[in-house]
Formats: sequence, structure tokens, C-alpha cells
Amino acid sequence: MLVKSIVRTVRFCIRHPRVVVGLYLVLAVLAGVYAARNFAIDTDVNKLISPALDWRQREIAFEKSFPGRFDSILVVVDAPTPELASRATATLAAKLKQNTTSFRTVEDPGGGPFFARNGLLFQSVQELEATAQGLSQAGPLVRTLGGDPNLRGLVQGLSLVLSGVRGNMVQLDAAAPAFDRAATTIETALDGKPTSFSWQALMTGKTPTPEELRQFIVVRPVLDYSALEPGAAASAAIRDAARDLDLAGQYQARVRLTGPIAMADEEFSTMQTGAVRDAILTVVVVLGILWMALRSGKLILAVYANMFVGLAITAALGLMMVDALNPISVAFAVLFIGLGVDFGIQFAVRYRTERHEIDNLETALVATARRIGAPLTLAAGAVAAAFLSFTPTDYSGISELGKIAGVGMLIALVTSVTLLPALLKVMKPAGEPEEIGYRQLAPVDRFLERYRFAVIGGTLGVALLGSPLLYFLTFDFNPVNLRNKNVESVATLLDLRADPNVGANAIDVLVPNATAAEAAVQKLRTLPEVGRVMTLTSFVPSDQEQKLAILESLKKVLVPALSPRMMPTPTDEDEVAALKRGQDLLTQIQVDRPGPGAVASARLAAALGRLAAASPTTRETVEAAFIVPLKAVFDQWRDLLQAQPITLETLPPDLVSGWRTADGRLRVEATPKGDPNDTEVLRGFAQSILAVYPDATGAPISILKSGETVVSAFVHAGIYALVSIMILLWIVLRRFGDVLLTLVPLLLAGVLTLEFCVLIGMPMNFANIIALPLLLGVGVAFKIYYIMAWRAGQTGLLQSSLTRAVVWSALTTATAFGSLWMSSHPGTSSMGELLALSLVTTMCFAVLFQPALMGPPRVIQKEEPNEPEAPPPAPAAPRKDEVPAAE
Repeated sequence: MLVKSIVRTVRFCIRHPRVVVGLYLVLAVLAGVYAARNFAIDTDVNKLISPALDWRQREIAFEKSFPGRFDSILVVVDAPTPELASRATATLAAKLKQNTTSFRTVEDPGGGPFFARNGLLFQSVQELEATAQGLSQAGPLVRTLGGDPNLRGLVQGLSLVLSGVRGNMVQLDAAAPAFDRAATTIETALDGKPTSFSWQALMTGKTPTPEELRQFIVVRPVLDYSALEPGAAASAAIRDAARDLDLAGQYQARVRLTGPIAMADEEFSTMQTGAVRDAILTVVVVLGILWMALRSGKLILAVYANMFVGLAITAALGLMMVDALNPISVAFAVLFIGLGVDFGIQFAVRYRTERHEIDNLETALVATARRIGAPLTLAAGAVAAAFLSFTPTDYSGISELGKIAGVGMLIALVTSVTLLPALLKVMKPAGEPEEIGYRQLAPVDRFLERYRFAVIGGTLGVALLGSPLLYFLTFDFNPVNLRNKNVESVATLLDLRADPNVGANAIDVLVPNATAAEAAVQKLRTLPEVGRVMTLTSFVPSDQEQKLAILESLKKVLVPALSPRMMPTPTDEDEVAALKRGQDLLTQIQVDRPGPGAVASARLAAALGRLAAASPTTRETVEAAFIVPLKAVFDQWRDLLQAQPITLETLPPDLVSGWRTADGRLRVEATPKGDPNDTEVLRGFAQSILAVYPDATGAPISILKSGETVVSAFVHAGIYALVSIMILLWIVLRRFGDVLLTLVPLLLAGVLTLEFCVLIGMPMNFANIIALPLLLGVGVAFKIYYIMAWRAGQTGLLQSSLTRAVVWSALTTATAFGSLWMSSHPGTSSMGELLALSLVTTMCFAVLFQPALMGPPRVIQKEEPNEPEAPPPAPAAPRKDEVPAAE
């Protein structure tokens, strides 16, 4: 009945070809207009996994309590010195807070008035005592520089230090590091390079760590999820603000963006990079492959038109089904082109074979429908079943893709047996004078017939010998590894992941009250995988009374020094004279004082001499390098000397709201110990915390659970696909042995594909795992073509037109997938790579292994007689507008 229905359909279409083509043209235009007007992409990656899962519900609930985890941009400000980083960050934050159009909130998590005033209270008593002692000794120098902030004041401060050396109150060697730092700053400016000076490093005697040279701003932007890059406008506003403020020129600051929104935006931007080039190259290569398969411009045009009409209809139906595409389901177009074209190629190649035997277009088309109808329908059903098997899974992104692509395969089947024959009737391609197929493969056919058991045994042996490799097959659970590590947001994240202040890999536990929070802190600190643990009480420093007493003593020294009488601004001539005086003082101090101090003095003296002889612009540059950070330090000291006792009640509301909910629940945050870029470290960290707090949430848990969800989704999809394909095969083939003959090569192809993955070092990941269920659908289609031909009694399968259709169809599909492989996006590229590898493997099994496995064809009693072939045309050919009836 199936074959008869397809034959009747083809007859109708070639009787009324212009009507059929016209109707499809109208339908394609309407579908295209609908798709263009309703095209939408929801780029919210948080919707790719079902929100019904328990761990997703915890994430969503946590986000409601503490907003910003999934919809924020982290602005990273780096500068050569801590002072410049602090000043640049404060300046940028103030500018961004004025823009209420692009940003919902702007926060400075490491700054703000609270930390600016109370920062010293978070030092230990010993650290604070050392800081206070150093600042007290610097009182005279502070007074001098505060009243005369220029090169003249710097030289005057230098003379104070040298006076201490002469009075034996300061050792010259002890001043060597400071002299060397100052000389380096001047020499760098004289060489025409950007330069800076850190007074904090001078006071502490330590080189600032990378964490001290960067500060952060957390921005919650206004997002447009209908755009491919929802945060693009906000990111542009941040960069524009940094450029307008000239942070690079004023503070030598670099501004970088990372965080969920910036990374998602750049990921989609990466996916677009080279997309047009890759698409054009794919079209050109596919055209070349189709030419080698079909050898007719009219046939190629018909197959292409058939494909694009099906794509337009699929796009319209897809948008009706899902409202908006997601970042994964948008790939349906590539999959449709890669897989849907197979049906057109199979029909066209079979038509060429029939046209060679029957030199009549209409009769050849009817014969093609009779021969190819059942295999084509079964193959389309198998591919659709493979796609639709994704639908019931919790991986929402791939579920929608499966729904759209599954329907698309059925549409491709329908157009291939309706529109394509009608197009061929209208275009009237020339006849086929030469036989279709590969006669040169006849020796291979004979080899497979003669040594079929050796081929079967050898193939099974190779698969069995390679099976231990499957133990080393890995799954990369870290989604960051699927992103382009060269883009700013990803490179910045990788740079920051070791910084506990960022909390990129933190896990949070939500507890009901302060008592439970303290218990959680103690329990988490006992876990070997946990590095640092914090909660709201972490912002109430210990030993406050002792620390405040130290600061009170320091105030008596520094407050007067920070408010000196200002000196008149010097002229350039005054500053040149001061530099020469400083050079003379440094030269004199070296006498009878050998050692590193004398060497550093000589170096600084030479630098001052060169600076005195340089241009006024160079002197202004050097003065800014010293004075800009000096003013920032003075401002910081003024704030730090205003510290007040801290209690939970006096903590700022913005800080409290980040750690305590409105109903009193508290957040306890833990960060991992070890390499945060190591996936196994993160997995162990997540598993250890989940063992004691199953309701915990955070990025490492999301990585772990999303990996489990995706793997589970594909395992279930694979099972659904296999079962549905087996049922479909049984319904059509009605022989269990024939079902096995179809599935065994397919499963072996899958095993060898995974073994090849290990050999070439390709791990499974969230993106390329899609290839495995698709392997079932695509692979079984090839096997179906051969099993149906074998059941019909056909021999010499490799030299037949069927092999020509399978090979060129596979190459066309591989080319479409290869366009994904060329993507600059690592996740998309890995998906294309595995799809292409699995396709080549399953094609080889279909062409070379399955004929050997099936052996000689057997005679089968047909359950329902087919219509007999139409007789060859009589010498007087029928009219071209009349379809000959079957006998």
C-alpha cells in the first residue's frame, strides 16, 4: 500500500507539474515571509536545560533571593599600581551609575564607602601594627609631598631621606629598593614608554600581587533577549564610558568584560565569525559533489530547489512550534541541508538509473517512485525518529532541535516525492545514455562475496581489539572548554578563576539563621576540597578594639600631615633646579658608603640628571607618574583613618542584601582548594559539598549536574531512537534477521567511531554528543537502502547506482557538517568534527561491511504484489504530456 500510494502521488504530480510547482512556490513564499517576520532567537542559555529539575529549581530560587548571578557583566579594571586601579575603578563606577538606561544596578564589590573607610580593620593586628609604624615614620615625607605635590616636592622628600642617612637614622642600603623603584619609573618615561610608581609598594616593600592590581565592578545590564547578543548595548556603553574617561591615558588602566552575559554575547559573536565564508564554501563544495553525483545542471537545480522549499516550510513550522529558537535549535538549518538533501539525491540517482533503462521521462519517474518509495520512506522515518527521540528529554535546547529537525525530515520526504518529480517533469532533463553506477567496483563485489566471512570476522576482531579504548573515552563536563579561549570574556574568566574574591567557582549553601550559618562554616572548613568559607559575619572584623586604638594613634600623626599648607606651584625652571639639586645630593651621599645603597643612589642621580635635561613634556609625564597615585594614596589614608566599630547592625544594606534574604536566611559561600581550571577539582569540590549539603548551588554544581543531565538526555535519546527504529524496521521488514542485518553494522559503526575518538584525543562534550543519536538515524538510512535492495534480489551492490547515491549523499552531508567543523567556535567545531567522523564511519560500514554481512540475496515471497513495471515504450513514443499507465 505504501508503494502504491507513493506511485499514485508521483503520477499525480507529473500529470499536473506546473500546478504542483506553483502551489509549492506559493507555500514556500508564504513560509519564508512568516519565518522572516516571526524569526526570533531566545539567547538566554539558562533556558537550555529544563527548569523542572530539582537543581535548576534551586538555582532559580537562589537567583531570586540574590539577583545577578546569571544576568550580570563583570567589569575588570587592571592598572600598573593598586592606586591607579582603585582610582580608575571609582571613576568608571561613578560614570556607569549615571546611566540608568543601559544598567539596572552598578556595584563596586571590593570598594565603596564601607571598605574605603574600614579596610584596615580587616588586617590582622600584627599587619596593622606594621602598617601603622611605616605610616608614622612617613609623616614628615607625607607633609612635604602633601604641601608641594610636584617634582620639587619629590626632591624635597628625597632630601629628608638623605638627611636621615647623614644622621645615621636611616641606612643607605635600606633606601636602595625605593631609589631603584624611582629610577625605574624615570628611566621608563625617558624611553618614551608608559610608566607609573606605586607608593603602596614603597611603603610595604612588597611587589603588588595581580589581585592587588585589579578591581571589579558588577553591572546588571538591561538585556534584549530577542537579539543574538542581549547585552551588546550594555557592553558598548561600558567601553564607551571607559574611552570617554580616558582611563587608559589617565590611569594606564585596561578594562575587560566577563561574566555570564559578556561570555554569552561573545560566544554568539564567535559563532557568526566566518559563518558567511563557511556557508559560501559549503554551497560551492556541495554543488561540486552534486555535479559528480547527478551530472546534470537541471537535476542539481531541481534537488536544490526541492531542498530550499523544504527548508522554508520547516523554518515556518519550527517557529510555530517553539515561538523562538534557542542557541542549539537554530542549527536545524544545517542539519536539514545536510540530511534532507539525502532524499533528493537518492531519488535523483535512482531516476537516472531508470531513465537509462527507459528513455521516457514520465515512465522513468513512475519507476523511480516504485523502486525508491519504500526505502526512502523508511529511511526518512528512521532519521525523524532519531531526531524526535530528543523531544522527551530534560535538555530543552536539544529537545526543541529534535522536534524541528524531526518534522523537517518528514517534510523533506514529502517534497522529494511530490515537488522533485514535478520539477523534473517541468525541466525535462536529458536522457541518460550511459549506465549509472561503478562498474570498476565489480572486483570489490566479488572479493566481498568470496571472502565475506573473513571480512565479517576481521571487522568484528578490529572492533573487539579496540574495545579497551572505550575505557579511556572521556566526557568534558566543563562548558568553558567549549568556548573560544582567545576572546576577551573567556580569557579574562580563566585569568580570574584562581582569585577567590571573584567567586567564579564558589558554591553557596542557604541556611535558615545565624546559628546554622556558623555551624555550616565550621563543617565546610573541615572538608579537604574547600579553600575559603565566608558568610555575613566574615564582614565583622575581630579584635576591633585593639585595632581602633592603633588607628587612633596613627591619626595623631597623619591627619596634620595630610592637611599641610600648600606651596606655590613651581615653574619648569624651578623643577629643573630641584632635579639638579637632588642629583648633587645623591652624588654626595655615595662618598665612603659602598654597597647596594650607593649603587642605587648613583642610578637615581643619573636618572634625575637625564630628566633635568629632557623636555618639559617628559618632566610632566614623570611628575604625573608619581603624583597621580600619590593623591590616590592620600585620599585612601584620609578615608581609612575614619574607621568606626563594625557590627552586623552597622553593615551597609547593599552588603547585607548580598548575604541575607529578606526573611532572614543566610548565604554561606565556599571556594575550592586546588587548580580551579581543573574539571576534576571542581567535580570533587561539588561532590564533597553536595554530600553534606544536598541543597547547595553554584557554578561547580551546575557544571556537574548539567553534565549529568545532558549525558542522561542523550542516553535516553539513544535508547528511544534505537527502540523506535527497531519497531519501524520490524513493521516494514517483518523479519527479525533483517532487522539485525540493518542494526548490527550501525552499532559496530558507533563503536568504532568512539574508538577513533579516543585515538585522536577527542573527548565527548555537551556539543558533539549530539552526533551519537544522529548516527543511529543517518546510519540506519544508508543500511535501509542496502537491505531493501538486497531483499529485492539485487546483486553487485557496490557497482550499482545505489552505492553512487549513498556515497555522494554521504559526502554532501559530510560537507554540510564540515562547515560546522570549520567554525571558530570550539563547541560547534567539535560537533561538526564528530558528525563528519561518524558519518564517514557509518558510510564505510554500509558500503563495505553490510553487503558482506548480508551475503547472497534470498528469494522472498512478497506480502503484497507491486504494480508491474510499465512496458518499454513502443517505437511510436507516447505524447510527452501523457503518463503511460502501468500494466
